[in-house]
Amino acid sequence: MRALALAVLLAVPGVAAAQTADTLTGRVTDAAGQPVPVATVEASELGRSTTTAPDGTFRLALPPGRYTLVVRRAGFAPVVRGVTLLGTVAVDVALTPSPFRLEPVTVTATRSPVAADASPLPFAALAGEQLRQAQGVSLAHVLEALPGLRTLSTGAQIGKPVIRGLAGPRVLVLENGSRLEDYSWSDEDGPSVETGFVRRIEVIRGPASVLYGSDALGGVINVISEQLPDAAGGAKLMRTGFTLSGATNNAEIGVAGRAEGARGTFGWRVAGVGRFAGPLHTPAGELDNTGFGSANAEALAGWRGARGGLSFRVAHYGGEFKLLEANGPDTASAEQGGPERKLADERVQVKGERVAGAWRLVAQGQFQRHSLIEVSDDTVPGGGGSLTESEAFNLLLQTASLDLLAHHGASALQGTLGVSAVGQWNDASGRIPLVPDARLASAAAFAFEQVALAGGRWSLLAGARVDARRLSADADTSLGMGAQTRTATAWSGDLGVVWRPVTAVAVSANVGRAWRAPTLFELFANGPHLGEARYERGDPTLVPEAGRSVDVGVRWGGRRVRAELAAYHHRIPHYIYIRPDTVFIDSLRVYQYAQAGAELLGAEASLEAEVVPGFTARARLDGVRGTNLTAHEPLPLVPPLRRGVTLAWRDALELDVDAYARQDRPNPLDIQTAGYTLVHVSAGREITLFGRAMRLDVAVRNLFNTSYRSFLSRYKEFALDPGRNIIVRLSAGDVD
Repeated sequence: MRALALAVLLAVPGVAAAQTADTLTGRVTDAAGQPVPVATVEASELGRSTTTAPDGTFRLALPPGRYTLVVRRAGFAPVVRGVTLLGTVAVDVALTPSPFRLEPVTVTATRSPVAADASPLPFAALAGEQLRQAQGVSLAHVLEALPGLRTLSTGAQIGKPVIRGLAGPRVLVLENGSRLEDYSWSDEDGPSVETGFVRRIEVIRGPASVLYGSDALGGVINVISEQLPDAAGGAKLMRTGFTLSGATNNAEIGVAGRAEGARGTFGWRVAGVGRFAGPLHTPAGELDNTGFGSANAEALAGWRGARGGLSFRVAHYGGEFKLLEANGPDTASAEQGGPERKLADERVQVKGERVAGAWRLVAQGQFQRHSLIEVSDDTVPGGGGSLTESEAFNLLLQTASLDLLAHHGASALQGTLGVSAVGQWNDASGRIPLVPDARLASAAAFAFEQVALAGGRWSLLAGARVDARRLSADADTSLGMGAQTRTATAWSGDLGVVWRPVTAVAVSANVGRAWRAPTLFELFANGPHLGEARYERGDPTLVPEAGRSVDVGVRWGGRRVRAELAAYHHRIPHYIYIRPDTVFIDSLRVYQYAQAGAELLGAEASLEAEVVPGFTARARLDGVRGTNLTAHEPLPLVPPLRRGVTLAWRDALELDVDAYARQDRPNPLDIQTAGYTLVHVSAGREITLFGRAMRLDVAVRNLFNTSYRSFLSRYKEFALDPGRNIIVRLSAGDVD
């Protein structure tokens, strides 16, 4: 503990300056030995990078230690290489041409950078041009194109990520490695993340509680911000960027701006995004009360010393999101009435790190304030039809978290030792009782190690974690409950292996155990849920879910062909679900939360090939089958089979075709929908306006204005999904 606290102090430039950095130099060439200029060379552990000169040379000042060096340049396959730095070390790298968009490193799978093909955990990422084109107000909608991921949607502006059939409190969302807390039990409260501020998004498909604790049962989504700019050699740096966007379906307008700079060891950035939209339109007409407005911002500052760094980040995500009702107002008055969610999320993050020999010590803390309010416009009695805003509920969740990590990697054995702590306070008010006021305290310790054997042909990974938590809930007469305290202890584990019989092939297998605690709503709900036309009751005797997952996979990465196949089996003995009762209260059927055994089996497959130089084709397939083993019935809201094909010409033109099957194993509570096929097209090019280089992108979603209802849409019973949408985006000053 003292060493980790000292690491933060020593990270301050005045302290760290007494230490001297070593130097990593080298040259980047192509396969013919010709220099590759403007290639990015990054030491992933510290996030420090530089670009190559016209002659392909580079120079990085780093503390002594072992680093994961990543070299990338558009049009080439990225190279990942482990480098031990002591004094001045020279590294020459040869890049080979590649038509594919590759993310070579993951930091989420092990909490420290590791080559993606060396991790047995199923991994996917969204970055670069793909992320730029997908940017939107909903994180879940942005990620939906990745294998195994879907969206439980409330219109186009609110969505909850679904990973391999699991969603809500079974999927953990991180921002720069710190957990984001929200009301995961509410279908109308998605992750509070602005994708316009993001460098890349990493997804672990499968259990990861061994690293992140409760809620990482189905998978983890880690949203990673841009690195702060670095002024090499003490020079002064200043740059700006902007994005303007518009969409036709809901008349959405987006404006984003960013300014950043650096001088010596100090770097900073400020950014803001505003999005405003009217009601959605389907092929059948307008959807009442579906507009939204959001305003999001962030500010960062940091110092980088010879052996460490210290950074601060403040972020705000908020807006007003209108909600469609089955018996909502007529079109003329739609935007003047009906329910509306008011969301405000503020976060303060602090991170300090220190390199000490073979160890890299990290301390990171976060305070998050998450406010969720639902209001509706009610008619004033005797007011001649005038409306007044009425507050249905007001929820406030405040969370403080701290992670102390010690990474090591001076040899073939590398890993992380860590402790984590979380404190949380929940306050609830409003005329609709949902959950009681409550307080949560939790602490954990874990170890995670990875070793390379036989010259890197074998990689073994193992980890273990213990969590302890205490939940104290206040008495609430409206919910019919007295004050109570619950304690729980849970363990998690992971064991995986990767075998590379040849350079281009990686065969992986992984066994993991993960868990998640019941939510306040699952424990203590006792009231009407009008959106679902039912009366819901929680069960305070629910125990934590604990699941065991087995994953196997094969990855093949050739120069012109890439393929991946993954299969999994997930068993959850105490799966929490809701079932109908025979009792009615105020004409609403009572639905009771309960537990049962459950299993999910599924697979994901993808194939990508360069047909001719510059022209690539991608095919993908994913599906999952979920079963309640106690009730002998399918699990609810399990995504149907999905198939897709993408044809792309460089970064200039792309055609996507996605086919969604009919869910032939619906739960008795599910509303069945027909299968459908959607076609999307997009195009983009670099242009020059007013003497400045810019990027113009145009995309058409649902090109043929197809009428369909997504099986995972909360509006499917009474509304179609959105029709054709033309999106235009003009951007300048983007940082790759």
